Amino acid sequence: MKGLLTLSLAATVTLACAAPTRGGTLTYGRFADSLLLDPVYTDANFDIRILTNIYDTLIETVPGTDTFRPALASAYSFSQDGKTFTLTVRPEAKFSDGTPVSADDVKFSLDRARDPKNGDWNFLLDSIGTVTTKGDQVILNLKHPDPSLVAALATFNSAILPKKLYMVTPGKNDAARAAAFAAHPVGSGPFMLSEWEHGSSMTLKRNPYYWRKAADGQTLPYLDAVHFEVIPDDNTRVLKLQAGELQGAEFIPFARVGELKADPQLNMVLFSSTRRNFIVMNNRPKLVGGQANPLSNLKLRQALNDATDKATLIKLVAFGNGKVSTSFLASTTPLYAAQTGYPYDLAKAKQLFAESGVPENLSLSLQIVSGNADQIALATALQQMWSAIGVKLSIEQVENASFYGRSGNNDFQMQFGAETDDIADPNEATAYTAVYKNAQSFHTGFQSARVDQLFVQSQFELNQAQRAGLYKQIQQLYVAAAPIVFLYEQPFPIALRSNVQGFVQTPLGTSVFMNTYLTK
Repeated sequence: MKGLLTLSLAATVTLACAAPTRGGTLTYGRFADSLLLDPVYTDANFDIRILTNIYDTLIETVPGTDTFRPALASAYSFSQDGKTFTLTVRPEAKFSDGTPVSADDVKFSLDRARDPKNGDWNFLLDSIGTVTTKGDQVILNLKHPDPSLVAALATFNSAILPKKLYMVTPGKNDAARAAAFAAHPVGSGPFMLSEWEHGSSMTLKRNPYYWRKAADGQTLPYLDAVHFEVIPDDNTRVLKLQAGELQGAEFIPFARVGELKADPQLNMVLFSSTRRNFIVMNNRPKLVGGQANPLSNLKLRQALNDATDKATLIKLVAFGNGKVSTSFLASTTPLYAAQTGYPYDLAKAKQLFAESGVPENLSLSLQIVSGNADQIALATALQQMWSAIGVKLSIEQVENASFYGRSGNNDFQMQFGAETDDIADPNEATAYTAVYKNAQSFHTGFQSARVDQLFVQSQFELNQAQRAGLYKQIQQLYVAAAPIVFLYEQPFPIALRSNVQGFVQTPLGTSVFMNTYLTK
């Protein structure tokens, strides 16, 4: 997944003792460049991380909570039967070209975003039957009550674009028009694209028409511009940050976190994340080549989980920067329900392995991406851990394109897996990971009629407590079935110069520069 929502207070860089200052350019080192700055067609995390700085959504999450508040919509509400959702467009909102944001722009953007022919994210808005307008109001007539609709309208693909400007953009179809429009995007967010040298750098400058005001009554953002330098090499990014050539840098290697924390010129921040790492196990009785697959044996899958020392993996691979996973959802995902999971228990693992009936010195294969140091370290550690119960693990390093191709074709016995949420709701991760019909349960082949039934119920249940109960049952059933080897969650490691304040990285991975400012 691409690219899910609570923020710890420690994950917001602020300076309480001084008022924010305005002006200046923040230079920020990125691991990779964006590809397509269109909210509907993008499928890349490096686009998603930037989009909300250019485009606004109707609703947004409240930092530090899993609740929501109005954004481009000044107000919103469900009808009593839950089948109609009405929003009021904020009257002061304007696009970066100075034109007002209208109800017609909202209708156009939502109709485009929910069109099954457009992009990969339309399923998030599938409950919408029709969109109509009445003055400054937008009315969503729903096919059925949808408890995730508010979260969906706060997700990047629901961003609002200017209809007239978009429609005069040349293109033989919507995808072509989107690519042309995204080269010079116009949104109502705090920044607008100024320059873009693909693969090298990008500059966002402040939107002079941005509607949101700071506590002092002046409009945001504080910065004049954010300049992104694309620096794929981790060491080079860190060196440039230490030298003061960058004011911020993402994807700091965990091996360098301790060093940067000790630097008085830097603020090394571990932002809360929805990323979780795991081992995808093929649960099917036979592999693609027709060979019998021992991982269809539940007790073997449980034995592998019990034989995995997650705390040691966190120390070894993430240098202590992680949290043991006990569910397929992250602990920062709404409606996460803590499970006992599989605490390291070698004696229990040996017993389960014996009860499984599989032969001693069982050979299993794990695919990882070639050249990925973290995955190599992880696989090597698992190889040693699992040998204690009689498993011979072979490590197969596969280049990136082939790795994902074989994943899509279910052509593996085990693969390294990682997932982050794109929406502040558990529905996306559950649909992809635990429900067979969508992606064959993250390609594991796991199937549970009861999980499928509970998930369908969760998609209609408006009572939050009852919906939480449904997701708790889903998580319990999934953990008991052990379709994956549960490993650990990890944070987003971001390093900033000490004069950078107010930057936020959300658990969904979005970089928020709206409240960022530089001190002298």
